[in-house]
Parts: sequence; structure tokens; C-alpha cells
Amino acid sequence: MSNPNTPLDTTAGTLVTNIATLVTNDHHSSEAAEDTPLGLIRDAAVVIEGDRIAWVGTESEAPATDSRVDAGGRAMIPGFVDSHSHLVFGGDRTEEFGARMSGRPYSAGGIRTTVEATRKATDEQLAANLARHVREALRQGTTTLETKSGYGLTSRDEARALRIADDHVDEVTYLGAHVVPPEYADDPDGYVDLVTGPMLAACARWARWVDVFCERGAFDGDQARAVLTAGIAHGLVPRVHAGQLGPGPGVRLAVELDAASADHCTHLTDADVDALANSRTVATLLPGCEFSTRSPYPDARRLLDAGVTVALSTDCNPGSSYTSSMPFCVAVAVREMGMTPDEALWSATAGGAAALRRIDIGRITPGARADLVLLDAPSHVHLAYRPGVPLAAAVWQRGTRVL
Repeated sequence: MSNPNTPLDTTAGTLVTNIATLVTNDHHSSEAAEDTPLGLIRDAAVVIEGDRIAWVGTESEAPATDSRVDAGGRAMIPGFVDSHSHLVFGGDRTEEFGARMSGRPYSAGGIRTTVEATRKATDEQLAANLARHVREALRQGTTTLETKSGYGLTSRDEARALRIADDHVDEVTYLGAHVVPPEYADDPDGYVDLVTGPMLAACARWARWVDVFCERGAFDGDQARAVLTAGIAHGLVPRVHAGQLGPGPGVRLAVELDAASADHCTHLTDADVDALANSRTVATLLPGCEFSTRSPYPDARRLLDAGVTVALSTDCNPGSSYTSSMPFCVAVAVREMGMTPDEALWSATAGGAAALRRIDIGRITPGARADLVLLDAPSHVHLAYRPGVPLAAAVWQRGTRVL
């Protein structure tokens, strides 16, 4: 909690008062020694100044400001940090989803349908579709988004996907190694050479991250290593799709290369869990994917009990997880994955920030970016307690109220 005796020149800021429970994600802020990572403050207030949090504490200690907002006895949480999505795409895969729900299993080959549609789409169509999904996520409280390329799979189409993404989201990931496109079906190593050579050279300027789908039907361990090490040589930070369809080398490769995150983590060996627990690689779990494919959910409890840092994200994509709702993912994680409501919310905010190696988001503390969500509920527990209900009553992004 901020020291109430410290003088603050916050007259130009906005004071949000009458917050029933404030989630800071700073355990030092808690009023009592509660068994929660959320750093809860009750009867709280927050001062926003510019695009930053200037002060946090109890309402009785709040400084005076020119502007005030009454939270009406509602709960306030940090904006959600969605650290894994695929939002630059064309087309629709409704028929595939319907077939899957009728008994056809999901396989990585479905991505190729979106590749064809994405290649045919104009820049304007791709940008409009991306912007629509960003707005959709924002209305549900997502204030930070990562998104990937991966539906172009040519140097030109991957570069334009990243350029378009860079105009709309905070974090951009090069995923040329999503699947091997049809034209390279008989020469997968030739495609890896393209991904690690001319395509990477065309794409690196637009991205912060490099990713690879290390999975059967996509890229094996040696191919994934080649992709990631090439990206690292170009200044990109690795992250890995790992363990979605079955056990494999992805998680341990992610840890070996100090990847920011290993994403999916549905099928893990004991060695995988131990490796994650002894690293700074975050396990990013994507329950929307299991929900949409009728697959087994990842065992979050196993990871948490081992000391692994866990993030929750949507994996929003047109094939295997077409949801932009972080509240939905929180509810599913609590119901199906062994997480408490507190753990799920932390993982959807501070956990996502950790997966992006960011300390300025995912928390409500002085100096952090002013990304705030006011829930139409007295407690954050309602995110799991009332699944499917739109609870975002107000959203601030970078200090500006956008909802």
C-alpha cells in the first residue's frame, strides 16, 4: 500500500473511490495476511495520472484530485493480459468446428484452411478483422494483447501480418513455423530454411518474439531448435507451442533456450514440470482450446503445486479456440483445471505479464500502466461465479476510459 504520509502532487489526476475490493497483484499491499497472491485492498481508492497509476490505498487515506469517479461499491482488477492469440487471419472455419463437434478430431492440418483464406485477403480486410477482435477483447477487459503471424507462411504474407499486427496490439510474435504449407509438403526442411532465412529477415523488424509449433504434424525438436536459435540471433525472444497434442520436446527446449513461455502444456512429463519449476519460463495455459476441441484440460494444480509460474490466455484463433474472452478462460480454469478464483485471476493478469516479461502491466501499483477494469460485482470471484455474464462495467487503458 502506498504510504499515506508521502506528499503527492496529484491534483491533475483522477481519483476512483468507493472500490469494494481492489486487486493489486502486489502481496505487500494486502491489509491482512490473506492466503492470496492478489494483494487485496478493501474500501480502496486509486489515483490515475496520465497513463500511469499514481497512488493506491484505502479511501480514507486518498489524496485530493481535480476529478473523481465513484466505483459504486464494485470490485476493480488489473486489465487482463492475453499473452497468446492468433488474430491476423482471413476466412472462417465454422464447418470444421461443426464437424469436430460431430466427432471429427482436431489436427494441425486445419490451419492450412486459414492459410489459404489469409493469403487471399487484402491488407484492409486483415486489419479490419484484427481491429474488430481487439475491440471485442477490450470490451471484456483485455487491455494488453499479444498476437502472432502464422497464417501466411510466405515471406511476403508473414511480413504483412506482422506489420498489420504492429499497428494494433502491444506484443507481436513471428510464427512462420506454424505448420509446413502445402507447397513444401515434400520438403519440410526446405521450409525451415525459408523460415530461418529470407522469411525471418523480412519479418524480424516487426516482431519482438519468435515462436514455433513444436508438435506432431508441425515441427519436431530439431526443426524447432533451428527456428528459435535463428530468431534469437536476430534479437527475438523465444516462446514455444508445446505439449498440446501429446508429450514432446517443446517444453524442455523452451526452458533450455530461456523462452518466455511454453504455451498449451496440456501433456507434460514429470521432467517437463521439473524443468519449468526450475526456470523462469512461464507455462501459459489455454483452456479455450481444450473447450473447443473436447480435449483433456491441462492440470494447472500440478504445475502450481510444483512452483511453476502459470499464465492464462485465450489462444483466440479461428480454428481451435475462437474466443476472445479472458473472463471465460478464468471461469473454465477454475471449474476444470483445479485453480482457485484467486489463482486464475492472477494468472490472467500478472501471469500474462510474466509471460511477456513485462512489469508495467497486470498489476495496480504506483508507476504501473493505468489499465483497470471495474467489475459490475462486489468481488473478483464473480468472474468464475457468474460464467458467461459480461461483468466489465468500465475499462481504462493507458489511463483513458475506453468503456
